[in-house]
Amino acid sequence: MKKVLLIVPALHQGGFEKVCVVTARLLQPYYQVKIVIFDSRDIAYDIRGLEVADLHLASRPGRIAKLWNVVKRGYKLNQIKRDDGFDIAYSFGPTANIANIVSFGRAKKWLGIRSYMDMDNPRQIRWFCKHADRVICCSEQIRQEVQEKYGCKNAVMLPNPFDMREIERLAEKEEASLPWEEGRILVSMGREDVVKGFWHLLKSFALVHKALPDTKLMIIGQGEYTEYKELAAGLGIDEAVCFTGLKRNPYPYLKRSSLYVLTSYNEGFPNALVEAMALGVPAVSTDCMTGPREILGSEYGILVPNMSPEADFEPENITEEERKLAETIISLLEDEERMAHYREAARKRAGDYTTESYLAGIQGWISDTLNCSGMRE
Repeated sequence: MKKVLLIVPALHQGGFEKVCVVTARLLQPYYQVKIVIFDSRDIAYDIRGLEVADLHLASRPGRIAKLWNVVKRGYKLNQIKRDDGFDIAYSFGPTANIANIVSFGRAKKWLGIRSYMDMDNPRQIRWFCKHADRVICCSEQIRQEVQEKYGCKNAVMLPNPFDMREIERLAEKEEASLPWEEGRILVSMGREDVVKGFWHLLKSFALVHKALPDTKLMIIGQGEYTEYKELAAGLGIDEAVCFTGLKRNPYPYLKRSSLYVLTSYNEGFPNALVEAMALGVPAVSTDCMTGPREILGSEYGILVPNMSPEADFEPENITEEERKLAETIISLLEDEERMAHYREAARKRAGDYTTESYLAGIQGWISDTLNCSGMRE
């Protein structure tokens, strides 16, 4: 049986962390699969039945400490690759990609570029392309840029996988515990991270709530959200906003929602957007780099202009882009015919990202990689 090693820094709440776990479960019936992580604290995903090894090499502050971590991670990964005889080593995200490259062993190296933010380091991307047997990109836009700017002929695109039946099953498993019994709920999901642009969402929602007082806002994700809670209070909407914290099963909350709103200014392939769509939740998203345009197009949801990456927690500062988002949301919520259209369109589009197509893509590449004497260009 062929052996596949999956490398990820940690398994906190996040997009590529989730994809790593799903990948392991999909490959497990066909290959010997092992996940290597650098830090096992705060694991957010179900890893029961999976083989997971913790290198106990969490990130550390300081340039020298970081460099020493790279050396130690590479050394330990090399031992695992050598001792267990892995055929493929597939890493998720920049720090895992670096460890994969600096480790040796006969395993073919697959490097995953999971976010457009990864593209901010051209020297690193060029290094990845030089040493990878395959570069796996989660969006077509990233793949094209990697190929055209860096001449990487081994770049391929594979969107993230979603098990629609499992999402629906989990949505019915329990009831969402919310502070409101009724009202139309806008929802967004993601960890507390400036890239998610949640201050834009709060300011736009303040305008929506003023026009449509029955609306509520729910933000699902790990973090304290102290500044965001203060902003909500400053906007006078704190009683209409709920920060749920991390939910290991967020699907009952997504299903309870009327509209999914994404305000990120950078993404790779936003999992939460597709998960909400799988439950028939219409979507409005910023046209950020990358993912939303490929997912929503002009038919399956609504795109609005991208917004500033500069965090602004002053409640009196509301930009034209935030007003435009609010107007778009209000217009959609007040038009039941359009809402019904986008509910149906959301389910249809989410059905294009199946676990079956994802598995077929990976299995094909495993076969190609192991049947070729050399993949690097």
